[in-house]
Amino acid sequence: MSESGHATSTVHPHRVRPVTGRDPEERGRTATTLELLYDLVFVVAIGQTADQFAHMLALGHVAAAIGAFLFSMYAVLWAWISFSWFASAFDTDDWVHRLATMVQMVGATILGLGVPAVFHSMDVGQGLDNGVMVVGYVVMRVAMVFQWLRAARQSPRYRKTCLAYIWTIVIAQLGWVATSLLPLSLPRMAAAGSVLLLIELLGPYLAETRLGGTPWHPHHIAERYGGLAIIALGEGVVGTVASLSAVVEAQGWTLDAVLVAVAGLGLTFGMWWKYFLISAGDILHARRERAYKWAYGGMPIVAAIAATGAGLHVAALFIAHHAEIGPVAVVLSLAIPVGAYMLGVYWLYGVLYGEIHPFHMLLLAITMAVLVAAPLLAATGLSMALCLLVVMVAPAISVIGYEVRGYRHVSAALRQATRT
Repeated sequence: MSESGHATSTVHPHRVRPVTGRDPEERGRTATTLELLYDLVFVVAIGQTADQFAHMLALGHVAAAIGAFLFSMYAVLWAWISFSWFASAFDTDDWVHRLATMVQMVGATILGLGVPAVFHSMDVGQGLDNGVMVVGYVVMRVAMVFQWLRAARQSPRYRKTCLAYIWTIVIAQLGWVATSLLPLSLPRMAAAGSVLLLIELLGPYLAETRLGGTPWHPHHIAERYGGLAIIALGEGVVGTVASLSAVVEAQGWTLDAVLVAVAGLGLTFGMWWKYFLISAGDILHARRERAYKWAYGGMPIVAAIAATGAGLHVAALFIAHHAEIGPVAVVLSLAIPVGAYMLGVYWLYGVLYGEIHPFHMLLLAITMAVLVAAPLLAATGLSMALCLLVVMVAPAISVIGYEVRGYRHVSAALRQATRT
């Protein structure tokens, strides 16, 4: 206590500390301000991807839009995952770690700047222009390899695990550099990318399941994934509001604009509610072996959230008369990613809890029936905006099912899954 009787705060200098691994049982572990700052870089990358995706869908270039979106989201999310899992296990918060993270943020910014080139090259049929993205990855991975080398050198217990990550990163990155330099056709690029993706997945699998693993913190990493989901949800709202603002400025407030805004906010809220019904941290604490499927199963869910934001953006472009597709296609651009999101969340529940309950299957079936009904209603002549309200109901079905009845079963399943 100070002389005035007030509690004093402890000041921690950010001097070099040994990288010995964090305590996976540490109480009160939460995301650091540096991690939150790092996430802001990915707001830009996810926003760029969703915006480009929306404009290409609105033009009716569906195949190219989907291909570019999947590649770009994979690149963005993989970069985020690589840093987040390392930081959960080895964050020292010294000046070396901070500066290495800043370098990765520079690389992630370059990655985001490369998103438009990927979409343009796919749109005009020139293969895949991933050169700028690869440059961003090189910058990020130089820093990432440095951090893994530092951990391998100073943490003998985790040396083999760290080296597995290093070799995988180096081999995969050399492959990605080659794809950016060689004049590969799109089919050959897809084949090469598939091989490199397997290499990317192999490293973490071997490191975490065969070589002892890293001391990542279950509640911390669950919070990190939740934060990423919120970023993706928020970016969808921002994109929709920006598009609707342009509509309102040009046309004034219309019923369609109001309904799209309501559908966007309602859908975002329902998806947020549904995502956080899963107590991932508690289960990962007791069942660390389930983390691999959970970690990479979460990538399609975040991608679906970003695609949902793009679908709302398409709706705004449609009512602004900037789309070349019809109302059925507009509704599908929202209903399909919402359906993918719901399937992903239920699958993730099965991964964590080790079960799929019949009641969940009933809720999922009703949800999918609602999502199928929305474009069918649009085909019968119901206005696009009203059909979006139908899509908005989809996540609410699962939320209501949980709050009325499902919470009892989920509580029991949580107790069973965490029982040691």
